Formats: sequence, C-alpha cells, structure tokens
Amino acid sequence: MKNLLKKASTMILAFTLLLGVMTAPPVHADNALFTIESENAQLTSDLQVTTQIYGQPKPGYTGSGFVWMQNSGTITFNVTVPETGMYTISTRYMQELSADGRLQSLNVNGVTKGSYMLPYTTTWSDFDFGYHKLNQGSNTIQLKAGWGFAYFDSFSVDVADLDPLDVQPVLSDAQATPETQLLMNYLTEVYGNHMLSGQQEIYGGGNDGNSELEFDWIHNLTGKYPAIRGFDLMNYNPLYGWEDGTTARMIDWVNNRGGIATNSWHLTVPRDFTAYQLGEFVDWKEATYKPTETNFNTANAVIPGTKEYQYVQLAIADLAEQLQILQDNNVPVIFRPYHEAEGNGGLNGQGAWFWWASAGAEVYKQLWDQLYTELTETYDLHNLIWTYNSYVYSTSPAWYPGDDQVDIVGYDKYNTVYNRYDGLSGVPNEDAITSIFYQLVDLTGGTKMVAMTENDTVPSVQNLTEEKSGWLYFLPWYGEHLMSSAFNYPATLTTLYQSNYVITLDELPDLSVNNPNPSASITPASIEFNKYAAAQSDKAITVNANGNTLTALRTGGNALTATQDYTVSGNTLLLKKSFLATLSVGEHSIVLDFNQGQDPVLKVTIVDTTPSASIAPVSAAFDKAPAQAQDISVALTLNGHQLTNLTNGSYTLVSGQDYTASGATIVLKKSYLSTLPLGQNPITFHFNGGNNAVLTVNVADSSVPLPTGGLTIQAFNGNTSASTNGISAKFKVVNSGNSAVQLSDVKLRYYYTIDGEKDQSFWIDWSSAGSANVTSKFVKLATPVAGADYALEIGFTSSAGTLNPGQSAEIQTRFSKTDWSNYNQANDYSFKASASQFVNNEQVTGYMNGQLVWGIEP
Repeated sequence: MKNLLKKASTMILAFTLLLGVMTAPPVHADNALFTIESENAQLTSDLQVTTQIYGQPKPGYTGSGFVWMQNSGTITFNVTVPETGMYTISTRYMQELSADGRLQSLNVNGVTKGSYMLPYTTTWSDFDFGYHKLNQGSNTIQLKAGWGFAYFDSFSVDVADLDPLDVQPVLSDAQATPETQLLMNYLTEVYGNHMLSGQQEIYGGGNDGNSELEFDWIHNLTGKYPAIRGFDLMNYNPLYGWEDGTTARMIDWVNNRGGIATNSWHLTVPRDFTAYQLGEFVDWKEATYKPTETNFNTANAVIPGTKEYQYVQLAIADLAEQLQILQDNNVPVIFRPYHEAEGNGGLNGQGAWFWWASAGAEVYKQLWDQLYTELTETYDLHNLIWTYNSYVYSTSPAWYPGDDQVDIVGYDKYNTVYNRYDGLSGVPNEDAITSIFYQLVDLTGGTKMVAMTENDTVPSVQNLTEEKSGWLYFLPWYGEHLMSSAFNYPATLTTLYQSNYVITLDELPDLSVNNPNPSASITPASIEFNKYAAAQSDKAITVNANGNTLTALRTGGNALTATQDYTVSGNTLLLKKSFLATLSVGEHSIVLDFNQGQDPVLKVTIVDTTPSASIAPVSAAFDKAPAQAQDISVALTLNGHQLTNLTNGSYTLVSGQDYTASGATIVLKKSYLSTLPLGQNPITFHFNGGNNAVLTVNVADSSVPLPTGGLTIQAFNGNTSASTNGISAKFKVVNSGNSAVQLSDVKLRYYYTIDGEKDQSFWIDWSSAGSANVTSKFVKLATPVAGADYALEIGFTSSAGTLNPGQSAEIQTRFSKTDWSNYNQANDYSFKASASQFVNNEQVTGYMNGQLVWGIEP
C-alpha cells in the first residue's frame, strides 16, 4: 500500500468502491425480515410522495405511492432485529435520469457506511446495499441524497445469508511440496474459525537495520509474537540488486521460530527504460515501481523478444534463485506477487499504482500467467501458496487470474486516514470491513480463502466476531501504521493478541513435515474459571505428551509453582482453583513447556459472577445549616468483598477524619459533609472486587434565605428528529416572581444522553442577554439516570443584567459531539418532540444561587 496508495484519489473511491456492491443475495419484500414502504418512513420536507413524475405515471409500485428524491433529502426508518449480527439492506427503486448512475449515501446508527451508485433503470428494480452490522434491538437506517434524483418504493432488511467459509485444502499447484500442503491444510482449518496474527517487517535495511523493531514492540505490548511475518524480495533484482538478508530471515522465522512466512515483490523497473541496457547496474534512486515515473511499456512485458519481456525474465530468474533456497530449506511461502492489482480501478490501467497494472486487466493476467508458469514449470518451484490481491470495484473480476492459478484472495485495508466513511479523522478505524470481505468471498464463489494481506488499523476483536468477518489473517504495514496510536490503539492490539479468536506464534502447531517427534497436545484447549467462591473448582486438563517431557508451566513471564499452583498425575494436569482465583477477569494463556516440539497453549477465560458489594441508601440529603447538619450513616452489604477506600472526585476521604467504619456501617461525618458544595456530590465506595457503589449526597443550606424572585423555564428544540448530530436547544428564562432577578445568579440545566462518550462542542447562536454574556459547560452526571447521563448547564456573567418581574431572557444554543456522531434525542429527559415554540418545560431545571427553583431533576 505504501506512499503511492496514500495519494490515491478518495473522490474516485467514493464514487466507485461500491459499484460492485450488489453481490449479496437480493432481498425481496415477500420474504424479508422487515419491509417498509418508503412513504411510511420519516421523510424530510424536501421529499415528495407521489405516483407519477412530471405527469407520467410509474406503475408497479407497492403501497400508496413512492418517494421522489431529487437533489436533497433523507429517508429514515427504524428496524428492530433479534440479535447483533450481519444483515442485508436493500431498496426497490427506479433511476431513469443518468446512465452513469446516481450516488446516494447510506447511514446506519449514525455512521455513514459509504456512497452507493444506483444504476440506471426504467423499471422497478432491487438494489442491495450489502452486508451491515445491526445491533440487537432498534437500529436507525437513513438514506441521504448525494446526486439524488431517484424514486424509492420500499426498503427491506433481512438476516445476511453468509458464506459458510468452508474451503477445501486443494492447492493450484498439484506438485506442491509436503510442507506447502501441510501449511495449506492448516490455513483452511483456521479459516472462518480464527484469525492469524501477522506483521510486515521493514525492508531494505530500514529502522537502522533493526528488522525486529516492530516484532519486539508487539511482544513488549502484548506478550505475544505474530504468527505470520511479512517479507519483501524486492532487493533481489537485475538493477541494483543486493543481499539484504531477507531469504535468511525467512528461513529463520519458519524453521527456527516456528512461524509462517509471506512475501510480496515490489519489483522495480528503470525510470529511463529506453536508455537502459539489459544487465547494467542502475542506482536504486533511478528505479521505480510507479507507472508515472517510468517509460517502461508494460504491454511489451508479455511479448517474447521485447526488451521489457527480457527484463521481466531476468527479474524472475533473480526471484527464483531465492525461492529455490527457501524450497531447499523446506520453507513454504504465502506468495503475493504483483499485488494491489488494479489500484484505483478501471479496466485499462487508468487507476494503476504499480507498473504491472498500467496496461490493463488483460495484460495483468498475462503477466500473472507468465510468472506462475515460469516459477512452477521452468524453475520447478512448488513451495508457493499463490495469493492474488484484489479490490471490490465493479471492474475487479476482470483482473482475477483464475482459480487454477490462485490459492488465496487478499485485500489491503487502508481506511483509517483515507477511504473511511464515518466522518472521523486522526483516530484508528477498527471496522472489520465485513461487507468487503464477503464481496471478495463471492469473487470466487467461496472457493478461495480471503485474507487482509496488508492493513493499517487492525479491526477490533468485537467487530470481527460479531460480524462473522472471517479474514484469514491480518498484516499491518511497518512503522507508524502499526506503532502510532493514530492507526492502532495499544489496548485494541493487546486485546486482539490475547484473545481466543486470534492465533499467535506460540499457538501455531508444528508445521514441519519431517519432525521425528510429534508435539504434545492438550484437551480441552480452553477453559473457563469463575472467581465466585461458590462456583470455584479445580480444572483438569488431559495431556497427550507424545513422548515429550513437560518441564514447566508459565503465564506471561511467570512460572507456575508445582504442587502449589498445579499437580500432574499420569496424563492429567490439575490447575488448582487457588491459583486460578488469582488471575484477573479476562483472557489468559498458560503455556505448557515441553522439552521439544511445539508447546501447547491453554486459553483460560476468567469470569466473576460474585455479586458486587452494595450500599444503602444510594442517595441522601445533607443540610449545611448548623442546626440541621447530621452525620450520614451508610450500610454495606459486602458479598465477600472488602471496602478499600472512599473518594469524591480526585479526593480520597480520610478514615477517622472524614468518616468512620464499624463492621458493615460507614458514617460520613457532618464536619466533612459541610465542606461539600451545594447540589449533587457523588461519593464512591471502592471495593477489592466487583463494581464500585456511589452515594449521591444532595447538599442544601437552609440557613441561606431562598431567592425572593421566581423563575419559569420555557424551552423547545429547533431540530426534533429522533436521531441527529446536533441538538438545537432554545430556552427562555422568565421572571415569574415579584422582585428583580440578577441573571448572574441563575443557572439552568438541559438533561440528555450522550449516546457514545465523546468530546462535545457548544455554540451560542443568539441571546437577548448578549451572546458574550452566556456561559456553558457540559456536566457528566455522577450516576446516570433514565434519560440522562449528561446535562448542558447554561449560566450568565455579571454583565447579563437584571430581569424585572415579567421580563424574560432568550437563549438559542446548539451543541454536538466533536466527531459529529449522532445523538438519540428520543430518550432524552429534557427533549419534547411535540414542542415547536416556547412552552413551560419542568424537565429543564432552573437554579438561583445553587438552589433549585424550577423544574424536576431526573
């Protein structure tokens, strides 16, 4: 993917990436899980429900009519699904304006899923938007006009009919070496059930010659090494060729470290091929793989007798020399030549990133055939698993070399900076791109495995498993693509590497054919342990040593202690509950070290169903007035846990000073409570296990006279859509009392749910008190309640002035999340969909000098 790909036109991709999306089985209204007539969806005011266009009837629609979308507007509907997973979304439509198609945008649960080109049709037709993950329960789906001008009759959602991902271990090369066949057998066993971890090494002496940099970084972070290592044989070439040690590292990785090797081939050509003489030295700076930087004629490279053809033959000879060394050392290779076939798309090489695609699809396939034939027949190389690198344009099938010369289909995922549709930037995109995965499965009718042969951000294990996204392996590019948090969150990588779903180097079986001593094995390979005391039990594992000797057990960098942590009797290994109970909740790996062979790994999932400790009450009132102030007593139900401390924000309460503890009773002293500010104060009780508990102390001060003025808060929302990326709240503060009110003494709160923790931005559009005199802050509630986990708090500066009895101040505001993801207003405490003008709203609260004087707090 390299730098050239990063410069690829995202505009072209936006218009063409999903042209070929109609690969999933079509959804028909008569058997779909859900169907809605478009006229029954939520329509913006710029859409029309009609039965004719410019006086011309369009018969054949269902329902009472269809929706005419011109150059703007959105169609929104909600669908409830029984479980989280993959679903197809389709529409019955007509588009008779443009033979080139009309672009529309699909949004699922507030995230844009891409732009889709609706093909030209003068009859009602089905269009499939592909596979998309929907969450159990209600989901919001929205179609937004891009170029618009289409008619929509209905929309349907159905459970995706996913390919079973059952691929036979039949290699294209019938003469494959035993090691290559054994590797293929293993890959097909893994495919669809697990994902192999991988990492590309830097080539050409990068990282100041430290080719282990990325691998050590992964191990330091996760405690694991990747199962697959990516190499590049580019520096063995006829121009500036030099021995960079790649072949030796491949042998070491497979034969000494027990890993799997894959390699690409960034074959370069002279920039000035016209002046180049076959066999002469060309400095690497005068070589390139970019078609825009050379006069190399790719079309000639498949014509015997041409200089281009002869050059490619020289390059193949250099490549074959290294592959022969690998074959002689019993090293099988997942071989990925001429990768990223068509680049930015097109049949004639117009989107080519590399010279080998610049002459178009037909020449590309001839180049592939030439290489396949030369290596397998002329050079008698049979240690290769041939991997073709595709995209999902409408033209992609034209580039496919054929089932008889391909074993794996690869896709290079770079969508964290470019080609992403969720509107975010500067953060990793952990999408499993499942829709693309199944389009590539369909490319070969499910007969070939599909792998993520390069990537930037690694998908999260949650997305991979929930979406049944069966990528064979992932392989991040080196440098920042792996190690920068802009591309990969360290926590996500750690979770992925330590999960049961992903296979790491230590979990690979022995894939060498001539191993005289079979490795040990264990049954089962994974167990679950419950830390809840009543559910704890020792765990028995059956060990088949296969003649090997168990020398130690270890987890992470720590060795287990025999008889204390485990016992071995015959072929039974017993892990003691006293040891398992010390492990933290989550997934762990216990490695069984044997004197030889591959060490089996036991996956241990630790859960804890122990009831959490609780407190009573969970809310209490405290009056600062000296005559009213009292200690607050809190009863603990420990459920086997121990109280460790109490905190209020960043402050840790001091035992004996701020509170006392006696048995299962905590007494919060009034001397401490009197220091708290007016309003809600959360005090968190921390325990050594389970969840924390929170006591909300509502602090008042009856010694402070209540305000003499009265307030009424009126409000309405400028945007009443259930799902919106911006909340437009408008307020009016009315002095309904008998005396003047200083606005600087007034605050009001609008309560809502953030629907995804993100930073937020606030704008004041206008205020009769002066926009500069309005203050705001977002308040995260210490204890979320129904309809609210945040409040927007509006206040005023001293320059805002006074409200005399009967006067009012109007404030028009907007706020959004900084990533522009959607809020769901429908469940917000202060939101009233029915109000389109100022009305009294008791669910927007008003305060004077910190005292609640209007409304009801949630």
